[in-house]
Amino acid sequence: MTDEAEHSTYALPAARLTLRLAAMIYEAVLLLGVVFIVGYVLLIPLQWSYPLPTTQRTLLQIALFVVIGAYFVVCWTRTGQTLALKAWRLKVVDSDGRPPRSGRAIARYVLAWHLWLPGLAITGLLQLSVGATLAALAVSFALLLIPALLDRRRRLLHDLWTGTRVVRVPGPISP
Repeated sequence: MTDEAEHSTYALPAARLTLRLAAMIYEAVLLLGVVFIVGYVLLIPLQWSYPLPTTQRTLLQIALFVVIGAYFVVCWTRTGQTLALKAWRLKVVDSDGRPPRSGRAIARYVLAWHLWLPGLAITGLLQLSVGATLAALAVSFALLLIPALLDRRRRLLHDLWTGTRVVRVPGPISP
C-alpha cells in the first residue's frame, strides 16, 4: 500500500453502529449458505442424522466455527472486507489503516464471540426456553454494543482488544 493510500485509509471515518449492524445481518444471511454446505458435507457422507449425539454435535460445531472463522480471517487479511462489508462499504483496518494481519484477524474473530457468550452462558446455566434464550441473546448482544456508542472511533470491545476498527469506505462518485 502506498503512503498516500495508507494515509487515506487511516483518515476514513469510523463506521456508524447502524451500518455495522446492517452488515452483521447481511453477513448472517450469507453465512447460512456456508452453514448449510458444511452441514451437508458432514451429515450426508458420514450418515449422521438428527438429533445428533453429543460427540457428533460437538464436531459439527467445531467444523462450523473453523470454517466461518477461516472465511472472516481470509477476507479481513486480504482486503479488510467480507462480502457484507463490501456491500455496505465498510472495512476492517488495524491501527496503521491496513487490513489486519493473520494473528490479529484470528484474535478478532475469536474475541468477537464475546457478543454472544453472556446470553449463551445464561441459557446454559438456567436451561431457558427457546423464547427466553432468544431474549437473553438479544439483551446481552445489545448491552455489549454500548462501548461502540461511547467510543469516539465507534469500536466494539473486540476492536479495542485487537487494535482494529471498522471504517466507512467512500463510494463511487455518481454522475
